[in-house]
Amino acid sequence: MAKITFGGNPVTLEGKELTVGDKAPSFTVLDNDLNEKKLEDYSGVRIISSVPSLDTGVCDAQTRRFNEEVGKINGASVLTISVDLPFAQKRWCGAAGLEHAITLSDHRDLSFGHAYGLVMKELRLLARAVFVVDSSNQIVYAEYVSEVTNHPNYDAALQAAKEAK
Repeated sequence: MAKITFGGNPVTLEGKELTVGDKAPSFTVLDNDLNEKKLEDYSGVRIISSVPSLDTGVCDAQTRRFNEEVGKINGASVLTISVDLPFAQKRWCGAAGLEHAITLSDHRDLSFGHAYGLVMKELRLLARAVFVVDSSNQIVYAEYVSEVTNHPNYDAALQAAKEAK
């Protein structure tokens, strides 16, 4: 498993670490209206952006950056997933002026977190990570950010999304 720290302290990740070339596992999360959503509900190239909580500065910046940049990539979308409650995600989207951002909540059963190896056992939060999944559900980019309070490599993820089919 990836070695991850949160504020400099090691955390234990639950689930299986994924790498480039793996088939993207399905998961069940909730949208802002409490509807169940799965990976298969979204098509084309998808940037899956995992964040601990939208109510933090780095998570806010990460979500804004990917949502601003994805418009430049034909046929791509961004799925931002956290364990924030759907109500809090909806409130954040409105306050951030990103009403069309896709925010999904894994709070109910951590289906996404376990499938992608992102559940920080000690905190019951998702680790920061970015995956790019192509239209055939293959992972073409995977980054587990080693220090959860740091930013991901935006440029590398966006370039992978631009090159994905």
